Amino acid sequence: MALPVASPVRAGIVVTGTEVLTGRVTDRNGPWLAEALRGLGVDVGRIVVVGDRPEDLASALRFQLADHDLVLTTGGLGPTADDLTTAVVAEVQGRALRLDPDLEARIAAIVAGLHAQRGWAPPGAAAAAGIRKQAMVPDDAAVLEPVGTAPGLVVPGPGAPVVVLPGPPSELRPMWTDAVAVPAVRAVLARAVELRQSEVRIWGPPEAELAAALRDHEDTHGPLADAGLEVTTCVRDGELEIVTRYAPDAAAAYAGLLDFLHTRFGAQVFSDDGRRLDDVVAELLLARAATIATAESCTAGLLAGRLADRPGSSAYLLGGFVTYANEAKTAEVGVPAELIERLGAVSREVAQGMAAGARARLGTTVGVGITGVAGPGGGTADKPVGLVHVAVDVEGRVHHRELRLGGTRELIRRRTVVAALHLVRQALQ
Repeated sequence: MALPVASPVRAGIVVTGTEVLTGRVTDRNGPWLAEALRGLGVDVGRIVVVGDRPEDLASALRFQLADHDLVLTTGGLGPTADDLTTAVVAEVQGRALRLDPDLEARIAAIVAGLHAQRGWAPPGAAAAAGIRKQAMVPDDAAVLEPVGTAPGLVVPGPGAPVVVLPGPPSELRPMWTDAVAVPAVRAVLARAVELRQSEVRIWGPPEAELAAALRDHEDTHGPLADAGLEVTTCVRDGELEIVTRYAPDAAAAYAGLLDFLHTRFGAQVFSDDGRRLDDVVAELLLARAATIATAESCTAGLLAGRLADRPGSSAYLLGGFVTYANEAKTAEVGVPAELIERLGAVSREVAQGMAAGARARLGTTVGVGITGVAGPGGGTADKPVGLVHVAVDVEGRVHHRELRLGGTRELIRRRTVVAALHLVRQALQ
């Protein structure tokens, strides 16, 4: 559910590249720019993805320019024939392209340095043609100095300016700092107002309960949109996520909504300050000076990997065991073979044995055991695909959850990791 809130400044983003359009490359620039703009008080109206066809790019640009104060493009600035963004933007903005000799020399120096660094032959005629192409600049455009080999641009209207940025995130993100300093962009940003964004995360209730709660809030307090709140909800691996955007003058309305959510859902609200589950679990471990070890069967190390994704995880994560085979459960974490034979590997008792064994072998405060049937095969009538047992042992106190999950093998394994982290969180709390 999304409820619109007025914003005086809007931006549109055009992401280019057939590789992005077809899903071979995931777009990381559009969401990053949307959040960067939100931090500057600019609301992103649309993100459009187009391939490397010039007519599609021109159409997308005109579509975005029609009702936005600022338009950004990403990608299509390289030296090859399919890199056409600069030429198309110049055409749409009614600007002639001209060679900038000084820019050409600067790009040539960068390219020569890369060739020397990589042990390649000095740049030849083909490289020179590509450099010349990248040094073509629309009339009256501001040049953003290359981070790689491609310069960016800010191309004025007649209407909204277009900020032209490279595709690689490692080049785009540092270049953004220069882009917002260009006078044409600063003039747009000067009209922006603060646009706050707050996040609440809930674990436990179904999405329908959240929808009913928000309806009840509106029945009592009036429409959220009338209060200046734009509320978006989604389900992410079983977690309910409520993201609210609002201007400063709607802060009291948001405080009322937050208080309502806490009253309605109580301890099921595990984060109301933007922290994600990984941060909450890490901070609980650090606050107790606790350490953790894992023993995983169907998730095969995914939980340990997710714990390790967070910087500083060595302060609490001591290690993990991938005990996929029954023999590994016995040899690595000491689950009795007789127990596995009698109850089966996918059982509460084996998960508890894995958690206790991981904790004992590595001497940690917390041990986690996971065993289940991720599918698509291997299920039985008694133990179907999607049955998973998760156990958390905190200094001998054992917590257990039986999960009945649906979906693909990937989804079952991912949802299991989320459920395991929540069980760790609840056990530590």
